[in-house]
Amino acid sequence: MGTAIDPKQPLPVYIQLKTLLIQEIIDGRYGPGDRLPTEHELCALYNISRTPVNRALTEMAEEGIVLRQRRHGSFVNPEWVPPHTSPHDVQVIVPEGSWEAMVRAAAPPDLSLDILQVGLSELRQVLVRAVAEGRAPDMAIMDSVWVHEFAASGFLAPLQELDADWVRDEYERDFVEPFRTANKFDGGPVAVQAEADVAGIWYRRADVAAVGHKPPRTWEELAAVGGALAERGTTIPLTLPGGSLAGETATYCLLSLLASNGAGVLGQGTVTLDTPAVTECLTFLQQLLHAGVIPAESVAYERHRPMRQLAEGKASMAIGGSYDVPALAAAASLAPEDVLDQFGFIAMPAGPRGRAATLAGGMVYTVFRQASSPQPTMRLLRAVTSVEALTRMSRTTWQLAPRRSALDAAAADFPFLHVTGTMLGQAVVRPPTPPYARVSAQLYTLLESVLSERLEPRDAVVRAADMISAITGLPLA
Repeated sequence: MGTAIDPKQPLPVYIQLKTLLIQEIIDGRYGPGDRLPTEHELCALYNISRTPVNRALTEMAEEGIVLRQRRHGSFVNPEWVPPHTSPHDVQVIVPEGSWEAMVRAAAPPDLSLDILQVGLSELRQVLVRAVAEGRAPDMAIMDSVWVHEFAASGFLAPLQELDADWVRDEYERDFVEPFRTANKFDGGPVAVQAEADVAGIWYRRADVAAVGHKPPRTWEELAAVGGALAERGTTIPLTLPGGSLAGETATYCLLSLLASNGAGVLGQGTVTLDTPAVTECLTFLQQLLHAGVIPAESVAYERHRPMRQLAEGKASMAIGGSYDVPALAAAASLAPEDVLDQFGFIAMPAGPRGRAATLAGGMVYTVFRQASSPQPTMRLLRAVTSVEALTRMSRTTWQLAPRRSALDAAAADFPFLHVTGTMLGQAVVRPPTPPYARVSAQLYTLLESVLSERLEPRDAVVRAADMISAITGLPLA
């Protein structure tokens, strides 16, 4: 029992313990009929209280994994059969959308795939529950911000252990930064980027030209373009997802603005949010609000509303991402390949302390430690992240391929992919921390508190930094 249980992890302690015990049963540490350690022994072994121990064992009994005998303890149920597939079956959990079709199209023909589609809003909980019940899939597609949470909890298989040659010869040589580093844990990759997107500013070409401006390259130019549009009578010069209703989309936009002023949330073992550069970012947004460039109503926008406003001509500029192409094209009644005729997309303009920047994100492929078919799963991973498969994905979805060779091949025929691909060199990623979801909640709450003017920028930054320090256990810089 060398695996530790960490109460600071976002996963409840009882789930960590339940996951560990089930995995030890699957690995054969406890065979059919064997007695597990008592509640008192488990408390002492893992330095945890009796409440999570009791809940873990109770759930395992309810699920038929163990049999509990009063005054005697918990015993492995001889009739419980761990999830098992044939050596050539690979179980995959994917988000709804085009993912299943893409995985099946790339899979080797001799692999039998068992694919479950799950709504994105339910995906994380489905995966956590599956691991806790000892029935994790072989592979899953998940949001890249969950990687460190899942890796820290011991859910993910280090890819170096599955195919060191592929990691050395393909992953390290052809996959692009910043994803190659972001998807590592304890020095090695535990996930492979499936797609990439970047954040920036969309704008209506005709509107910006009509006020005699070029696409803004600095905050000063952005404010000037926004002011000119406001004077011209534009309903919404610049729109954005500005609060908690937009969730992670609001965080995504805020982080790209911070990057453009040389600021971030986490540094080397510290919380770096409480700096003058961050306060400048929030002050700049508040100035745009007071100038009538940003609408006060943005704090109540859900994630898709800014793109609809831009497509319908109600807004001239919108903070968003390259992932908005399909939605923007559909709302504007355009084919995706014609979007750039009417709309432009640029990196976040440079702040006084930084340079033009963007935030990169997307979904990743992961292999679980509980995988019953690890080597066939690795074959599938190599296939779905091959140059051919990623080039096809990029041309189909308009998302960026995370391999240089595939990115170059797709961008050769698609100008938008060339534009956004060049932005990857300016990209940062979201803070790679296990409790990312709670950190993100503090960030979009920070944005909302400033745009709603409940707090002054400096006060809002101090409060958010203190909360993130408490969540992560990291000191303030």
